[in-house]
Amino acid sequence: MIRSVGAAIVMVASLLSAPATAPTPQPVPSSPSSSAAAEGDCAVLTAPPPQQAPPTTVNTLRQAYYCVLDNYYSGPAMDPRTPLKDAFSAYTRDLLRRGADRPGLQLPALTGNRDTDWAALAKVLGAGDATALRAAIAGIVAGLRDNHARLERPSPPPEGGPTGMGIMGASAMQGPQLDPAARPPLFITSVLPGSPAAKADVRPGDIVLKVNGVPVFVGDAATPGILEAFNAASVRLTLKRPTTGRVRTVRITRGPITLPPLEVTAKTLREGVTYVRLPGFFPGGADQVIAKLRGASGAVVLDLRGNGGGSPREVTRLLGAFVHGKVTSYFCPLTGECAPNRTDDTVPLLGLRLVVLTDRGCASACEDFSAAVHDLDLGPLVGTRTGGAISGPSAPYGLDDGSVLLLPKVRHLGPAREIIDTVGVPVDHYAPMTALDLASGRDPAVTKALSLL
Repeated sequence: MIRSVGAAIVMVASLLSAPATAPTPQPVPSSPSSSAAAEGDCAVLTAPPPQQAPPTTVNTLRQAYYCVLDNYYSGPAMDPRTPLKDAFSAYTRDLLRRGADRPGLQLPALTGNRDTDWAALAKVLGAGDATALRAAIAGIVAGLRDNHARLERPSPPPEGGPTGMGIMGASAMQGPQLDPAARPPLFITSVLPGSPAAKADVRPGDIVLKVNGVPVFVGDAATPGILEAFNAASVRLTLKRPTTGRVRTVRITRGPITLPPLEVTAKTLREGVTYVRLPGFFPGGADQVIAKLRGASGAVVLDLRGNGGGSPREVTRLLGAFVHGKVTSYFCPLTGECAPNRTDDTVPLLGLRLVVLTDRGCASACEDFSAAVHDLDLGPLVGTRTGGAISGPSAPYGLDDGSVLLLPKVRHLGPAREIIDTVGVPVDHYAPMTALDLASGRDPAVTKALSLL
């Protein structure tokens, strides 16, 4: 499995416009008061979903449809035809992929009344196809164009522990996804010790030229779906070692892996400078950082590269160790006033100079922290622009097939009320890691941070 370190910490739109000649959507109350929305709608989960659940049915799709309209950030203002079009499109594409398309299966005329339109679509679907219905729900979520909205289907943990390739990070990634701004080369950034990749002598810095014989880049364009190949049972990689220029092809098969614990690490770089790496804003992570810095003097280099996010509370708590009485971000509803988030002023100030290291793997809560450091002038950011994957916190809603919809209720803005989602937080000093740097044990961002201190 390939992912950025810390990206799996949290479980906690561009909408299609109606044609100009279409009827105006009829307003519907956001509460599930209509008969179509009242029968077992999705509810916020207060316990883990069941590992085994009934199959996906048309009723599951109905739950997801109303759940988005009633609970998503912009759901109450959404044209209700849009999620139905997204669902039906995904439904028919899945049937086509499996050679199971049905004659006469077409989207009925939609009026803009969510109950009337749902009834029309349900009549067309009939009993439905379970696999295509799951694709339809995923289509609704994908249509939101929201990096914090997703569909998860729980599965029992594998017998004997987790398995994977052991490749835990790669360049050209934005969180766990391929960075739209990716440019060649793609190189490995992290390999688990003792994993199948490590046993195949795959090392950080190795440049990936081909995956299963397919070039990773054609010109400057990354091959679509190239990262998904790492989730298969096995993968064939053509690698180039930047220190020697050697090119070789290896096959890696999934096997047992030992995931490292989420913990803060620290070391002394030179007199008066402490380096601290925070892999995610997990519960207790802020206090771990503060404990590592207690008694330190001078300056701290806080490494947030690959930090996939976590709890907003950890963000305000850690910021409280560097400044008091400041707004750190805003959570904004669709209409009405934004709610400010503030530093946790119960945390004693450390009185340390701060430099923060970021990259495209810094996402969500990591960007929340980085934007506050930038806007509040707490210290320079060094490395590369963050991932631009920060929405409001997601709430989990359970569906009757055991799957979970994660939907943000609010939107995030930075301390200056700037939009960070899809944009990222810019750095003050650009210092990217290259494949040769990584393979040679050099770190340009740390070097630059030390020069600033």
